Amino acid sequence: MILVTLTIVVYTIALLLIFMYALAQLNLLFNYLASKKKLDTSEKFDFSNPDEIPYVTIQLPVYNEMYVMDRLLDNIAKIDYPKGKLEIQVLDDSTDETVKSTFEHIEKLKKTGLDIVQITRVDRTGFKAGALKEGLKIAKGEFIAIFDSDFLPQEDWLKRTIPYFKDEHIGVVQTRWGHINRNYSILTKIQAFALDAHFTLEQVGRNSKGHFINFNGTAGVWRKACIIDAGNWEGDTLTEDLDLSYRAQLKNWKFKYLENVETPAELPIIISAARSQQFRWNKGGAENFEKMVGRILKSDAISTKTKIHGILHLLNSTMFLNVLIVGVLSIPMLYIKNEYAHLKPYFYVMSFFVISTIIFFVCYWIMYKTIYGGGIKNFIKYIGMFFTFFSIAMGFSLHNSIAVLEGHFGKKSDFIRTPKFNISSLKESWKSNQYIKKGISANIIFEGLLMLYFAFGMYSAFIVGNQGGDFGLFPFHLMLFLGFGYVFFNSLTSKV
Repeated sequence: MILVTLTIVVYTIALLLIFMYALAQLNLLFNYLASKKKLDTSEKFDFSNPDEIPYVTIQLPVYNEMYVMDRLLDNIAKIDYPKGKLEIQVLDDSTDETVKSTFEHIEKLKKTGLDIVQITRVDRTGFKAGALKEGLKIAKGEFIAIFDSDFLPQEDWLKRTIPYFKDEHIGVVQTRWGHINRNYSILTKIQAFALDAHFTLEQVGRNSKGHFINFNGTAGVWRKACIIDAGNWEGDTLTEDLDLSYRAQLKNWKFKYLENVETPAELPIIISAARSQQFRWNKGGAENFEKMVGRILKSDAISTKTKIHGILHLLNSTMFLNVLIVGVLSIPMLYIKNEYAHLKPYFYVMSFFVISTIIFFVCYWIMYKTIYGGGIKNFIKYIGMFFTFFSIAMGFSLHNSIAVLEGHFGKKSDFIRTPKFNISSLKESWKSNQYIKKGISANIIFEGLLMLYFAFGMYSAFIVGNQGGDFGLFPFHLMLFLGFGYVFFNSLTSKV
């Protein structure tokens, strides 16, 4: 009976935490919808007046980017901004032949009058944070724009972002990510789906009410004075962007999010690359929760509501752990439900938490409709995408939960870059990419076992009880089975 009680308690806590997160998402939806009724009255620099145009440094942190380096440099060279007030730093930590090819490309660009320099380091201390900090020491710009190697900003990007810094309290202007290969595969579609929710619902929902948001590591601009005042870049977490964002906002710097400025980028096209990126983001989120939660709670400068949203924001990645717990315990709970008749009222109450799924469904539909438009046809497509996304997201829950636990318990690991491909068609081969991580980890084997476990969960629906089975959890177990199956088989073959 002790084991049964413990199972029920842990299962209930995990469900409650998921429900709290769903309520926070619903609040962000209301904020998002309310923000659409407001006019942007921000004061802006007058770019028709040369004296008001500030000096900008563009930083490009790169590491072994053979397949996208030329594309990146050629695109950045097209940025429309007065050359006398623009500097480009290529923060090159590469250890392969791209160091030389990048240098040669930069020399060609210099001949066009562009102020561009390649900065290399002896070692990768601090990884990306260390490179950004190193470049900042000699940056000429009052404002620092940052782009990862797979981002392709439009020519007028600086002219659409820098003007907002007229407000001296703004420390960061962040733009929305676009996806140049959104429709490449199921994997890219679900990644785009998740990121779109973040860059519409979450970023706007928080920013519009003055809650903390995060600089997303790229496609944004920092005020140099803000970086210094907040304590500069630190490499003690895997998400240095989230870390500095919270330190800056705790210092009362304001962030400006521009949903209407899209910065296209490349999504990981194979599952090993997506796994690497997911691991870093989720572990970094947990690391930042441990680092920041005390500072948030102790701050007298922010409201209780901002504190709640901030803590839930930092716990985003921990939701994967709650989903995994609920999934794994749902099968024994199925048997407990049919074995202990006196617990039926509890299960009626717990079924209320299906409302969490309904909340997510509604929130993400608003996001989807904003991007693709409404109508019956798009709604039917959305239903398919929603359940595909949730199934595969649950399939990543073991992998991401391990990342989260490592983050909370302080296990350190290197910053593993996400390999880029510069491929837009399934007809093109990515298999020759020399940065692809090879090998099968123990995690993948356990994902295969979980696939079988949830197949057993579906089978259990037919055999429990005395009245022809219990199919209440069957759809949930089916989604888990499909999700873990997708992740397992694609990880074995490194497919898209």
